[in-house]
Amino acid sequence: MKEGSRNMSGRFITFEGPEGSGKSTQIRLLAEKLESLGIEVAMTREPGGTPVGESIRGILQHDAAGESPLPRAELMLFAASRAQLMGALILPALERGAWVLCDRFIDSTMAYQGFARGMDIDTLDRINDFAIGGRKPDLTVVLDLDVECGFLRLRQRYRDEDGAHDRFEREAIEFHQRVRDGYRRLAKREPGRIHLLDSDRPIEVVASEVWMLVKERFL
Repeated sequence: MKEGSRNMSGRFITFEGPEGSGKSTQIRLLAEKLESLGIEVAMTREPGGTPVGESIRGILQHDAAGESPLPRAELMLFAASRAQLMGALILPALERGAWVLCDRFIDSTMAYQGFARGMDIDTLDRINDFAIGGRKPDLTVVLDLDVECGFLRLRQRYRDEDGAHDRFEREAIEFHQRVRDGYRRLAKREPGRIHLLDSDRPIEVVASEVWMLVKERFL
């Protein structure tokens, strides 16, 4: 670790990818590495992460309102959850020097509502920028995975945990293929921030690449 790096300002790292790509696992493994170096880590997720955000998550992911939101309403609910998360959790953590690891963020809106649902990309950029006050992640790791492979992983997980697919996971396979393609296009659009990693490999191999990327950038 570089001299004085433990006292450096916080870092904001997001993890993105298609369904079943292993984001939560890689976030946990990275958090363990960072904490072993004495770095404070705040782990969170989108939508969610705050009481307001978790209430919105219930609507977006699990039809808690008793009806599915229309596409524009869906977009604005994500933005509302994001604005709350940014102001209530992410910025305070960064200001005290913690590293924030977030499961999904602005790039999910671009991939799901933009490339998959067909909403205007420039409009989504403006909405995202307003929600986050212009504070983008320092690094975004996209865990790339074949859609069918991702859903095989989900089926195994739900068998083990007795769970069920959420509202987005129930979308047609073509929708998820557009999501994956969207992430690839985003990586080409912002190569300095967004890094695409193949997650169809052993967990420890992917974790090692994530760690090397983080070390090269920040430590």
